[in-house]
Amino acid sequence: MAAVYKLPSLSPLPPSSSDCTSYYHSVRTNPNTLCCLRAASPFTEKHSLQQYRRDNWLYKEHLPTFFSSPPPPPFREGDDEDSIRQNDIALQLPELKKLLQFLREKRLLTQQHSSPDGDSQKPCCGSVFLVGTGPGDPDLLTIKALRAIQKADLLLYDRLVSNDVLDLVGPDARLLYVGKTAGYHSRTQEEIHELLLSFAEVGATVVRLKGGDPLVFGRGGEEMDFLQQQGIHVKVIPGITAASGIAAELGIPLTHRGVANSVRFLTGHSRKGGTDPLFVAENAADPDSTLVVYMGLATLPSLATKLIHHGLPEDTPAAAVERGTTPQQRIVFAELKDLADKISEADLISPSLIIIGKVVALSPLWPCSSDESVALAGVI
Repeated sequence: MAAVYKLPSLSPLPPSSSDCTSYYHSVRTNPNTLCCLRAASPFTEKHSLQQYRRDNWLYKEHLPTFFSSPPPPPFREGDDEDSIRQNDIALQLPELKKLLQFLREKRLLTQQHSSPDGDSQKPCCGSVFLVGTGPGDPDLLTIKALRAIQKADLLLYDRLVSNDVLDLVGPDARLLYVGKTAGYHSRTQEEIHELLLSFAEVGATVVRLKGGDPLVFGRGGEEMDFLQQQGIHVKVIPGITAASGIAAELGIPLTHRGVANSVRFLTGHSRKGGTDPLFVAENAADPDSTLVVYMGLATLPSLATKLIHHGLPEDTPAAAVERGTTPQQRIVFAELKDLADKISEADLISPSLIIIGKVVALSPLWPCSSDESVALAGVI
C-alpha cells in the first residue's frame, strides 16, 4: 500500500503557477517574495578591499594607499588583468619571503632545543591540510576542519571560502588569497603548488582552504598528488559539498525511492572554453537520476537542449541556487525547458548550483502544487 502525503505549498503562488512556470525568491527572508535585490557577496570577490584588508600583512608598505577610496592603480576595475595579477604578486613577494625565513628559523630553533647535543639537522617538513569549508554557512564546518584552521601557520584560501568561515581563523595565522574567477586567476595552479611546497618544506603547518569538498571539483586531487610526489605529508579534511548542503537547504532529497535511484555530479565547465559541458548530455539524460551541475550557468542552455534531445522530459523539475546556504541565497525554480531563460531573467551569478530531476518537485519550496508532486511524495 502506498503512503501518500502532500507537501506544503507556498501561498500565495505566482499567478502563472498552474503552468508550473518559475519564480524566484529569497528563502532566508520571505518565501513568498518573488524577487530580492542582490546583497553584498558572502565570498571574496576579485580586487575587493575586503581581500586586501584581510591579507594586509602582505602589503605593509602600501597600506595607506590600498585603503583609499577608490583604490589606486593597478587595482581599479578595467585595468589589464594580467598586469594586476603580476603587480599583486610582486607586492606580496617581500613579505612572503620574510614569513618563509621566520618559519625556517623557528623550526631550526625548535629542533635545536629538542636536541641537547646541538645537532641541527635539516628540519623535517611540515604538513599540508586540504580542508573543505562547505558551501558557505559556517555552521556546516566540521569540528576537524575548525581545529585545522585555528592551528595553521598559513592559510591559502579560495574565492568560495565564505567570509564567515574566514572569521574563524586563528589570530596568529597568515591568510593568502589564491582564488580564481572567470577570466582572472590570482595565482595559477602551478603557483599554488609551489607556494604549498615552499612553506611545507620549512616546516610550516599549511592549510589549503576550499569551498565545498576539496576533492569534488576542487582540484584537491592535483594538489595532493603534486605534494605527495615531493614527499610532503598531506591530510584531507572533507567538507559538505554544495550538492548536499544546498539540496538539504531546499528540502530536496538527491535520491528518493521510486523517484531517483542515483545522483550524478557534473561540471558545467567546458575544458576548451566552449559551450558544450564536457559532452556528457547523452549519458546524463536519465529520468530516474538526479543531475547536479556545478559551475554551469554559462553552459546550461547547451546542456538543457542536449538533455532534452537525448530523452529527458522537457518538463523535468529543476532549480538553480545562487550563493546557497548563505544569507544572500537566491533560488530559481523552473521546468528544464525554461530554466535557462528564468535564470537570465533573475540575473543569477556565480556561484550557482543547478539541480535537475523529479526530486526537485519534492521540495516544500517547489511552486507547482500538482497531482504529480503528490504522487512523487508517495512511499511505496
